[in-house]
Amino acid sequence: MQVTLEIPDELIPSLAGDQNPARAALEALGLEAYRLRRITGHQLRTLLGLPSRWDLHALLKERQIDMYTAEDFEKDLATIEELRKKPKADIPA
Repeated sequence: MQVTLEIPDELIPSLAGDQNPARAALEALGLEAYRLRRITGHQLRTLLGLPSRWDLHALLKERQIDMYTAEDFEKDLATIEELRKKPKADIPA
């Protein structure tokens, strides 16, 4: 799918800096979707054409976007507590 944006010329330097405006818009859209957990890291890599997860990690670090949040930790902790309460026979091997 192709999407077209109309951006006033005078705003391009502020929004894209030295980056290609189309690339800046794509990154902004993808990074925000990732931050909101609407897409996975793999989907973000595919969208941005990043060859490795290490490139993704570098981009996320540069943009100060957490890969693992306090909310993720709380969910994982709740899952662990739930699994501890189950009898071992109910837990798949």
